[in-house]
Amino acid sequence: LGVTVLLRAGQVSFGHALYFGIAAYAGAFLMASMPAADFFVVLIVGVIGAILAGLFVGLFVVRYRGIFFGMLNLAFSMIFWSILEKFYHYTGGADGIRFERPTVLGQVLNHGQFELMLYYSVVVLMVALGWFTQRWFASPIGQLFQTIKTNETRLEYLGISPRRALLSGYLLSAALCGVGGVMMGMAQGVVTPEYVWWVRSAEMVFIAVLGGAGSVHGAFLGALIYEVVRTYASVYAGDIWQMILGGFLLIIILFAPGGLIGILESLFRRGSGKEGARK
Repeated sequence: LGVTVLLRAGQVSFGHALYFGIAAYAGAFLMASMPAADFFVVLIVGVIGAILAGLFVGLFVVRYRGIFFGMLNLAFSMIFWSILEKFYHYTGGADGIRFERPTVLGQVLNHGQFELMLYYSVVVLMVALGWFTQRWFASPIGQLFQTIKTNETRLEYLGISPRRALLSGYLLSAALCGVGGVMMGMAQGVVTPEYVWWVRSAEMVFIAVLGGAGSVHGAFLGALIYEVVRTYASVYAGDIWQMILGGFLLIIILFAPGGLIGILESLFRRGSGKEGARK
């Protein structure tokens, strides 16, 4: 969803796993220093860490567009990955660090109870953040943000800074990635440098394009289809499952540029047109 936000402005980030990883590590460090920290506190601290990192990086990258924007994000992500690998005594290196289980409203839950709570929390967050992102796109600042893709010069003529508009959406995308990172860390119970590796960022872009560039519903649909295809392809074609995923995305790009959500909308319009013709 974070990458989808940037696609609305016509920008692609190849390093947004940076905020996914920073939020996860922030939560893990908090639990290491405060073992009794509450679930909601851990989530908030992780997201704040992602936002602060997004502000620092964003002040640099919003000056650029296109491939330069994407590669600068990748560069910052790989720098952080190197730090995680080298500072072994603090980050655990390639082995990572444990993400201890937080309390929930002061209650200590067992493994099964915590996983159930985590599952419903993810569902609620998915719906709430999806709704919020839709509302943000429809807001005045969201409309300005999307104008960067269509006519950035018009913003300048209106006396509005395109960089500031892009930065607002960039911070939102960082926060969304941060939520995912914290929840993933708590679910797995361990955080490793793999969280910020470029492959993770590529997966995010893959999912966003697969579902439909710039579509909130497409982000969730793309994630669902991606996991289904990856799971079954790895089971029945273990040696070539990456090629199957790549081929699947290639077909979508060539024959359905609007992604999966574009296909569904097209089918819906055709069905509505036929129903209207019958009447």
